[in-house]
Amino acid sequence: MTDQFDYVVVGAGSAGCVLANRLSADGTTRVALLEAGARDWNPWIHIPVGYFKTIHNPATDWCYVTEPDPGLNGRSLKWPRGKVLGGSSSINGLLYVRGQHQDYDRWAELGCSGWSFDEVLPYFRRAENQSRGEDDYHGTGGPLQVNDMSFKRPICDDFIRGVAELGTPVNDDINGAVQEGVGYFQLTSHKGRRCSTAVAYLNGIRSRPNLRIITHAMVRKIGFVDGRASSVELHRHGRPMSVTAREEVILSAGAIGSPQLLQVSGVGPGSLLQSCGIEVLVDSPEVGENLQDHLQIRAVYKTKKPITLNDELKNPLQKARAGLEYIVNRSGPLSMAASQVYAFCRTRLANERPDIQYHFQPLSADSPGEGLHPFSAITASVCQLRPESRGSIRIQCADTDVHPTITANYLSTELDCQTAIEAVRFTRRIMNSSAMKDHIAEELLPDPEATSDDQLLDQARDIANTIYHPTSTCRMGADARAVVNPRLVVNGVSGLRVVDASIMPEIVSGNTNAPTIMIAERAADMIIEDRRK
Repeated sequence: MTDQFDYVVVGAGSAGCVLANRLSADGTTRVALLEAGARDWNPWIHIPVGYFKTIHNPATDWCYVTEPDPGLNGRSLKWPRGKVLGGSSSINGLLYVRGQHQDYDRWAELGCSGWSFDEVLPYFRRAENQSRGEDDYHGTGGPLQVNDMSFKRPICDDFIRGVAELGTPVNDDINGAVQEGVGYFQLTSHKGRRCSTAVAYLNGIRSRPNLRIITHAMVRKIGFVDGRASSVELHRHGRPMSVTAREEVILSAGAIGSPQLLQVSGVGPGSLLQSCGIEVLVDSPEVGENLQDHLQIRAVYKTKKPITLNDELKNPLQKARAGLEYIVNRSGPLSMAASQVYAFCRTRLANERPDIQYHFQPLSADSPGEGLHPFSAITASVCQLRPESRGSIRIQCADTDVHPTITANYLSTELDCQTAIEAVRFTRRIMNSSAMKDHIAEELLPDPEATSDDQLLDQARDIANTIYHPTSTCRMGADARAVVNPRLVVNGVSGLRVVDASIMPEIVSGNTNAPTIMIAERAADMIIEDRRK
């Protein structure tokens, strides 16, 4: 291999690994896959519960931090993003959620032709190896393993019954005909091990002679010749390198990394670039704008009896037993995902479809990675599915070693504030259901004394946190201000695309990993089609 390739993919995450596989499949195109992090050798990456060890760990996480947010009473939040082969799919919670059909039909309504639900469904199916078998909505034989959860506890069943009491139907397939419902998540795992996109899309093809995977590749900027992306400048182990792209450079660096790289390369808001001493190639004011994320309000309840994971893992002997169970059977607490039960519900503010999502866990902690509480407790985390609030990603200088400014602007619209209030009240109704109320000893979070709208909103501002779903900072659209067109080509230049969650014109109604994989599957076909033309 030389330093000249047909395609250079920047970022080996949820999207980049997919592209590397699909674009190199015919054996005739040379593909370089650049990753700032290391190989996915850390064993905690592959143990499902290992996200407790990999997020906030600079060896595997970019460790971003947001600006102090007025919507969160001035708090800053840690924003983990994967810095390793597989990207965030190597450190996420393993939950397989596609979103609602209406999300993609809405994209099409906004001018994104080719992105309606009927048009993206084949790509969800192509990616998937569904353990339940093939049907109208699911595929088999794809690289991504999607399996039912094996780790369950009785209190999870009671939570499902409690949600159903309030009118949300039990639904064992939120990725099928209808999303609304409550049940157990499916996971991107196989035989008790994580199935990241590095595992799914790279492990079987590393020996392809036309594919080169370059880790520890810290990209500095994209090089242009006559308005065409022609190269990627990077540092590897402190040494400068330049990789040439004969056909295209493809940014798959995520909702933070992709707009940052566009901006340092001269594509972005003109005044921002000039203030950083960067020559403006394309004045594209929306690069880095329209940032969306799901904000979770974590409700924690003490339970009357020792029936939670806090109790199962509270001493070294029990932890050792859990480790042995995993080693022998690939089961038990170490095989569990970030959450066990989903619930997609409608508050009184919603109309025809769910507007909030629950992640229920039979455990409690101050935050992932900090250890479980020493008392019996459960967590019901709820987020608004389609927030109106918008933030931004803006570089501080031309050096990509310096993290950009992340301004989330959480809870900055009236609808978002009202939904947060309704979500807290909905949670309390679940905990007061006949299925759950006998379990509950006391409400720890939010403050049980908070009952008025103002008090509940202030509690949300105090305790809410990211659920790790940043999107939309390189918005796709057919209008002149869109960052990329519906074929994901960056407007104003040639030979450059963005393929990751940043292109979502609006955030999807659910977790973002599966949609990002779909985006890359769809984009791979577009890139191959355009080359043939």
